[in-house]
Amino acid sequence: MNLNDFDVPLHGAALLDELRAAFVRYVILPSDEAYDAVTLWTAATHAQPAWQHATRLAITAPEKRCGKSRLMDVITETCHNPLITVNISPAALVRSIDDDPPTLLLDEADTVFGKKAADNHEDLRGLINAGHQRGRPYVRWDAALRQPEHCPTFAMAALAGIGSLPDTIEDRAVIIRMRRRAPRERVQPFRTRRDAPALHELRDRITAWIRGRLDALTDAEPAMPVEDRAADNWEPLIAVADEAGGDWPDRARKACKTLTGQAEEDTSAGVRLLADLREVFGDAEAMHGTDILEALHKLDEAPWADWYGRAFNARDLAKMLKPYGVSSTKVKINGVALQGYRREHLHDAWSRYLPPRQEGSGTSGTSGTSQVNEGVPGSGSGHANGTGTGDTHSDQQSSRGSGGSGHPPPGGVGTCAVPECTNEPRRACRTCADHMTREHEFTTAA
Repeated sequence: MNLNDFDVPLHGAALLDELRAAFVRYVILPSDEAYDAVTLWTAATHAQPAWQHATRLAITAPEKRCGKSRLMDVITETCHNPLITVNISPAALVRSIDDDPPTLLLDEADTVFGKKAADNHEDLRGLINAGHQRGRPYVRWDAALRQPEHCPTFAMAALAGIGSLPDTIEDRAVIIRMRRRAPRERVQPFRTRRDAPALHELRDRITAWIRGRLDALTDAEPAMPVEDRAADNWEPLIAVADEAGGDWPDRARKACKTLTGQAEEDTSAGVRLLADLREVFGDAEAMHGTDILEALHKLDEAPWADWYGRAFNARDLAKMLKPYGVSSTKVKINGVALQGYRREHLHDAWSRYLPPRQEGSGTSGTSGTSQVNEGVPGSGSGHANGTGTGDTHSDQQSSRGSGGSGHPPPGGVGTCAVPECTNEPRRACRTCADHMTREHEFTTAA
């Protein structure tokens, strides 16, 4: 299939518009950005030899009859060389992939990666994860040739299922969260015999247009609105949009930022725990484990009060914090020493896995003092009382307040925990003061 097979010029933007209209005709998606993302992903499957990363398309829904299978039907008729299955063995998968790989379409993924079946499909999950990046082969021993066989794994894949997919797959995916069609929403019924021929003709025109631009797509370095893994996932889609032109470059970047932002809100349980611990701690420097658990159980819309049918307990807390390098220790509060956790041990995990906390909107304290400054008289109105400016260091400085409610360090200049801190004197910075006085505070409390 090439450009010369068609009597009329092929325009990328028009082809993408036509493909998008096909999805609109047969499927209800949750947003305009979802339609744009699915359109670009489907088009990108025709250029797999150009990509360094094979983006996954994760199609999830909370219940059945949300349109997942219908979306997979339309993708099947318009993507490059579909390999559709509800289950596939690792051996069959790697032997189906070559230098111009098929598009793997795994429907009913919840039956493969659900809680009851996941342990039986770890090899398949590993292959799907490895196939996200070029040059990650599956190595097996060929008994006949008595030598290792390197099987390619690189291929774009769409996976549809009820509930969430494994975190490692969703991290490599553009995620489309389906919902059941409302009574007022109407779509055209899809019948393969009737509707597939027109979709195949559209698919062939997209193939001809894309394959005529493989060199340009291989060399493409589009400006990305996101970074790291999200940029890897979206680069093929945005490269196709830039090559198509029209309003697609802007639409692609809007879809990228919107859907990436939604995915980041759906964090793993570990990151959710870190965020809730930061809320529970407030301004406290240390908390007993029992107090932490009691506070976690009281958080609205949090899973901790009903954690797999029981209350989240101390062992669960320790187990989930261990991968982040956080462990419990003896802490003495108001003369009582019990097992608990300290802010200084959680600070690194908070800074690495959570977005910066918005200063200036605190709720802990209204009298000019806060828990971190317990026992220090004054009537300041700074950072701890919710009247900061939102600037890290200015709020740290303002926490001293007019009445001295901030902590000056007990002596010396010390080293600030904020790498870019340029405050002089360094003792004026609250972060410096906190870190310099922490041990002094616990020693005094003891």
